[in-house]
Amino acid sequence: MFTTDAKSLARMAPTLKRVLIVDPNATAAKLLAESLKGLGVGEVVHRADGRVALDACRDFEPSLIFTEYRGPHLDGESFAKAVRRSSLACRRVPIIMITAEATAASILGARDSGVHEFLRKPYTSGDLTKRVEVVSLKPRNWIEAVGYVGPDRRRFNSGEYAGPRKRKADAPKGGADVAAKDQAMRILASAHKQFDSDPMQALRAIREQSTALKALSMKASDTPLVIAVSELERALMDTQPTKAALAAPVAAVVALAAPETLAELAA
Repeated sequence: MFTTDAKSLARMAPTLKRVLIVDPNATAAKLLAESLKGLGVGEVVHRADGRVALDACRDFEPSLIFTEYRGPHLDGESFAKAVRRSSLACRRVPIIMITAEATAASILGARDSGVHEFLRKPYTSGDLTKRVEVVSLKPRNWIEAVGYVGPDRRRFNSGEYAGPRKRKADAPKGGADVAAKDQAMRILASAHKQFDSDPMQALRAIREQSTALKALSMKASDTPLVIAVSELERALMDTQPTKAALAAPVAAVVALAAPETLAELAA
């Protein structure tokens, strides 16, 4: 029997305060809601249609979302992507995708749509608890890019992972700050390059990386990067920044990336 101590339940409470269940199968949704009661779930709302569920996200502002992978009037991947790329207050909340269709394609599709965890049917109360614990107690870095928006995919389905690292690249030389700086530089360059394909998301990604790099540069007392990021922030203050207007300040920031990163970006 999978048990959770009172301290952990208390820490999970904010995540379980308002839960949205998106599932065309009302019986399955009811069973899930009943299973969550043992974890101290607060208010639960059920929607069977993906488009209606987006309206619920706006009005209900869930703290946790469960979505079925596929069903009548529901494409779980499209729904998750819509939430992540929206301006909704809940766009970053944990999303757990549930399905009996646990193929490699469905798991990768769920990961790339921006969900936090994947739960296979049939699942036990322990499986469910484990997923809720992971999204509540083990937050992952947020990735705001153009091609992908969501939690860091390197920790996807971490409820089933028990090892120290999934890949050697997860802990590059130089520590977490160096890795964060490298990632922000790569996303910044990529977002500017893909600006024309999705201007709104590209701007959101550039602003996110600008904020991250400013914090990292100040922490490291990296004066050249502080100055370069400040210039980029000025350019972003325009009412409608264009790709052309951002080209020089983005290039100035990216030019301060590690040599190996610059070499890869130039390739």
